[in-house]
Amino acid sequence: MRNPFGANPRELQRMLEQTMEQMQKTQQELKDLRVESSVGGGVVKAVMDGTGELISIEINPIVVDPNDVEMLQDLIVSAVNEAREQVTAEAARRMASIPGMPNIDLGNLF
Repeated sequence: MRNPFGANPRELQRMLEQTMEQMQKTQQELKDLRVESSVGGGVVKAVMDGTGELISIEINPIVVDPNDVEMLQDLIVSAVNEAREQVTAEAARRMASIPGMPNIDLGNLF
C-alpha cells in the first residue's frame, strides 16, 4: 500500500523529529525573548517574555497621581496589552517558520 503522504515511514519519522526539535528550540527562544512596550510617552513600560509572562512593570513617578489612579491603571493595562500583542505576533512568526508546522492562529494563546 502506498503511503498517502508520498514518503516512506522512516522519512516521515525523520521529518517529524526535525519538526519537534525545531519546535523545542523555538519554544526555548521564546522563553528567552523579552518584549518591551512603552505607553504614555514612556511613563509606563511593560516587559514580557515570549511565552506571555509579565516580567516587569516600570512606572515613572511623575505619572503617580493619587487623585487620578484610573489614568495610571489604564496606562498599565495598555502597556501590558501592547506587549502581549507583540509577543503573540512574534510567536506566530517564529512558529510559522518551522518546516512542517501547520498555520495555527496564536491570537488566543495568551
